[in-house]
Amino acid sequence: MNIDNQYYDIINQDIFNINANINLSFEFFPPKNTVSSNNFFTAIEKLSIFHPKFISVTCTAEKNIHCDYTYNAIKKIPKILQLNIAPHITYINSSISEIKTLAKNYWNAGIRSIVALRGDVKDSYPKSPKVYAYELVSLLKDVADFDISVAAYPEAHPESKSAKHDLMYLKKKIDSGANRAITQFFFDANQYLRFRDQCFGAGIYVDIIPGILPIINFKQLKRFIKLTNVSIPKWMENIFNNLIDDPYINKMVGLIISVNIIKKLCEEGVNNFHFYTLNHFDMVYSLCSILKNPI
Repeated sequence: MNIDNQYYDIINQDIFNINANINLSFEFFPPKNTVSSNNFFTAIEKLSIFHPKFISVTCTAEKNIHCDYTYNAIKKIPKILQLNIAPHITYINSSISEIKTLAKNYWNAGIRSIVALRGDVKDSYPKSPKVYAYELVSLLKDVADFDISVAAYPEAHPESKSAKHDLMYLKKKIDSGANRAITQFFFDANQYLRFRDQCFGAGIYVDIIPGILPIINFKQLKRFIKLTNVSIPKWMENIFNNLIDDPYINKMVGLIISVNIIKKLCEEGVNNFHFYTLNHFDMVYSLCSILKNPI
């Protein structure tokens, strides 16, 4: 049996009945050169056939460029795709007047959705008063009636004193006007389900959308998550450590792991999923084809 037949046999064993009304959204980062620009627009065009509820475009909190790359990229997304675009706005290293100006520019450009984030603290940033994402939500709502998504952390934010402390700040973001939360990626479906229950117990009743990061390269993933609070299950590490070093096989296994995570969440009533694409469409395209068009 060749590898392609093995691939489809495994997927067929794990395939499940999906609600046709399942909602998808995708995250991209703005390009900074010609190569990344091609990847960015190709990924958006390919994934647009799944009619996402929205696509988000990240930004950096670095001074003077946090809006330029994002805003310029958004302006070039073809109108014919009819996408609901949600740019990220970060509060770190920005003044209130800068945030208001940026928000007004987005609103005047027809943007109605925002992903509001505090932003990561970096040693290179000048010292400034401590800011919080819930303050940014309030600020944006004062500018216009944006539809706002915020971040949530099933394993708690790395800077939080505790999971309870983290939930308190998530509730503040929702109480300030956020419409939903999107979680950081995770690799244990039970971790998300426990977190969803904790949110409900804390009086957080908006949708908590699971963030899904398909595993393309496990070695890169391990380097990528060093600054996060995301844990890798021992079983998953064992699987990848025992694989031959073949990119195709690694991606195939990563796809199966994502399918199983999504399967369990669907069985628990989840019907909204947010995919971190890293500006590559093939893995996410495959996953969404399974979700929207079961084999």
